[in-house]
Amino acid sequence: MIVAVAFDHAGFTLRGRLLPLLEAGGHELIDFGTDNAEPIDYPVKALEVGRAVAGGRAERGIIVCGSGAGVSVAASKIRGVRAATIHDTYTAHQAVEHDAVNVLCLGGRVIGSEVAAEIVTAFLGAVTSDEERHVRRRAEVDEIERTGGQE
Repeated sequence: MIVAVAFDHAGFTLRGRLLPLLEAGGHELIDFGTDNAEPIDYPVKALEVGRAVAGGRAERGIIVCGSGAGVSVAASKIRGVRAATIHDTYTAHQAVEHDAVNVLCLGGRVIGSEVAAEIVTAFLGAVTSDEERHVRRRAEVDEIERTGGQE
């Protein structure tokens, strides 16, 4: 799978654990950095990964900031991106299966590297469900995105 990844300065602590994990899993990476603790604005990283996923260059994305919240909010503004902050393995697979989440957002200051590795593995191993109820609900979400929630 082609996976776009990015880390801001607060999330880069997980980089050393996650990149080797992804490579060992046979994934092709589009790496948007950062590789140091110099401050960088998280919306920049969210935009890079979000554009790669929405544009079809990557099948999924992973963005890490301090809490996971900021990158999730920013990435979700991009049409075609379904981003979620996830800090447990159950949600990691269910978000893909039920909700077609395609961008995983993690908090480098919230979870440890081994938990992050387990979450990433669950996220990338999940397959989107074709069950009617999930397809219907995703279509409802698509309609919200299309209309901006306006009547």
